[in-house]
Amino acid sequence: MIPKRYQRMHDRYPEFMQAYEAMGHAARRAGPLSDREVALVKLAISLGAGLEGAAHSHCRKAREAGCTADDLRHVAMLSAPTIGFPTMMRGLSWVEDVVNKTEGDAD
Repeated sequence: MIPKRYQRMHDRYPEFMQAYEAMGHAARRAGPLSDREVALVKLAISLGAGLEGAAHSHCRKAREAGCTADDLRHVAMLSAPTIGFPTMMRGLSWVEDVVNKTEGDAD
């Protein structure tokens, strides 16, 4: 699911968005991490930066890359010693937003 705001950026500024997405693809290809590992790292970065929309997006992408709901919860919990318990709880709630919307979630 592509957020409407993101799609509007594509519609209004296609060249800019193509360049932005190309940078993301290049960053993924620059190292040895698997798609699954990249998804978990990007989720962790989003949680640490306090970016709700990005956290939701990276949770969905992590699920597509084969991560379980427990994998996503673990990433959030691992953040507690670094970003603090209340901030971790906020991030965990974002993870749960996505997990709860996942149909057929058997985790």
